[in-house]
Amino acid sequence: MGMSVIISAAGTQDAEQILKLQYLCFQSEAELYGNYRIDPLVQTLDSVRAESATNLVFVARLGEEVVGSVRGSADQDGTGEIRRLCVHPRLQGHGLGARLLRAAESGLADQRSAVRFRLHTGHLSESNLRLYRRAGYAPVGNTTGQDGVRMILLEKEASAAAYVTSA
Repeated sequence: MGMSVIISAAGTQDAEQILKLQYLCFQSEAELYGNYRIDPLVQTLDSVRAESATNLVFVARLGEEVVGSVRGSADQDGTGEIRRLCVHPRLQGHGLGARLLRAAESGLADQRSAVRFRLHTGHLSESNLRLYRRAGYAPVGNTTGQDGVRMILLEKEASAAAYVTSA
């Protein structure tokens, strides 16, 4: 019998596994953009620990192994910012990214009073864009990251989450 993937809040002890997973997962993005200095690949362990202390961080575990993660924060206007969603390459394509996204949305709505959600992904990242569109996100603009990658900004209202989840 196989193990189930469990999604839960991350603890400070998870920071190192989260960083290693992030480094593994974002290699394909770096290759896509021909840029191995993208933000997720140059983040430090101390920075991940600092984010974990102030943001909502969820992990997907398969046994003791962290196989997915996502982070979120909310501003005073009620916008929940979702960042660094990643799933181990061997588990991609099985709905785990969507589960992590829903966990971040629920956590931000319940614990941080988010009324809308915002995220961004690289303009060439078609699989990410498909996931976000299926989850109800719509493009609202573009920006260029500090790493030089053109990003598409996507948003949805928090109330839309209930409709997407029940569909």
